[in-house]
Amino acid sequence: MNKMDSVIYTYDRSQFYRYLDVLKVEGKKILSISKFMQNTEDDLFNFDTDEVIIDISAAITYNDVLHFEHLFYKFSEDTIFIIDNKQLEKLSYGLRNCFDKEKNINEILKEDIEIKKSDTVVKKKRKLIIDLNTEEIESFIGNFNNKLYGHEKFKEDFASKIREFMIFNKLGEHKILSLFLMGDSGVGKTEVARVIHKCLNSQNKLAKINFGNYSSQDALNSLIGSPRGYIGSDGGELFNRVDDSDIGLILIDEFEKSNNAVFNYFLDVLENGKLVNSLAEEIDVNGFIIVFTSNISKDDFPRRISPELRSRFNYKGIFNELKKEDKLKFAHFRINDIIGKYEKAYDIKLSANLHNDLIRIINVNSFKNMRDLNAEINNNFVKFITQ
Repeated sequence: MNKMDSVIYTYDRSQFYRYLDVLKVEGKKILSISKFMQNTEDDLFNFDTDEVIIDISAAITYNDVLHFEHLFYKFSEDTIFIIDNKQLEKLSYGLRNCFDKEKNINEILKEDIEIKKSDTVVKKKRKLIIDLNTEEIESFIGNFNNKLYGHEKFKEDFASKIREFMIFNKLGEHKILSLFLMGDSGVGKTEVARVIHKCLNSQNKLAKINFGNYSSQDALNSLIGSPRGYIGSDGGELFNRVDDSDIGLILIDEFEKSNNAVFNYFLDVLENGKLVNSLAEEIDVNGFIIVFTSNISKDDFPRRISPELRSRFNYKGIFNELKKEDKLKFAHFRINDIIGKYEKAYDIKLSANLHNDLIRIINVNSFKNMRDLNAEINNNFVKFITQ
């Protein structure tokens, strides 16, 4: 393909399905570039260019653009390429060797499509840690320290990182506060995000993604949605959960279980402060806290996570088993919490001795995993009230 003859046609994402309808009438269909990036067999590139248009909007990372440039010359010189105009703003430099001019998609349509003001996306307002004033920040830190059991060194470090984040985000130098927490299962890593969630007074569910469910090669599509033109395409689980949240917080659990495509996606998120899905829709996550958790060891960390991504994490820490006194504090809190909820739900008053009876029979030091300790408390509570 002669680069000097190559044109990239841009479209507005809010009008995509209107373009799709017009092209369908004209006997044309749109295929996502991801179809070709996943399968590079030569036969795939032998299609009728009068019937097929290639949308390259899904090439959202640096590595994707390099891959596309390699594939570009496999396409017929008559191939029509289109891209969401917002994506072109990001990828124009990377695509400089493929296209020498851009035009509006209306130039290849028989019917012009006008952009309507009503189609613009309204930015959702969320409560962010950076929106708190000095007094509110100190109150947040105090509440956080009271609600998270143990891990005193982390609490000190976290308070320092929040104050630092407040300053440098204001200066435009620090978009996301990212925490990477390592340690065995059940020692309190995910509890960090849950406590932040509570302390920011969220009324919605925590935006949580468990990467244990995203270990396949198709993980990125599951995470950010199938590309446009695919049946059932949508924004993906990550985008949908964050879009439904009312605070600037994301929990990424078991991060090490995913693959390089997902790692590269989050490298881009931490660098640019934006989530972008397969439909080229964006969520501005500037001011967010993202908590990454992992069961890997300190020695495995540099082997499993790339240097580029490691350098993007603002805090890297190891969570160890809680001390006995912290486990005991948790047990006291949990038992009181269950008793209070039960009495309110059933409008009944339980024995005044129930709390002490439960504490006496539970050996907190025999539990390394706090989830197991919680299960033991629950089981014994049920035995006491049903005997």
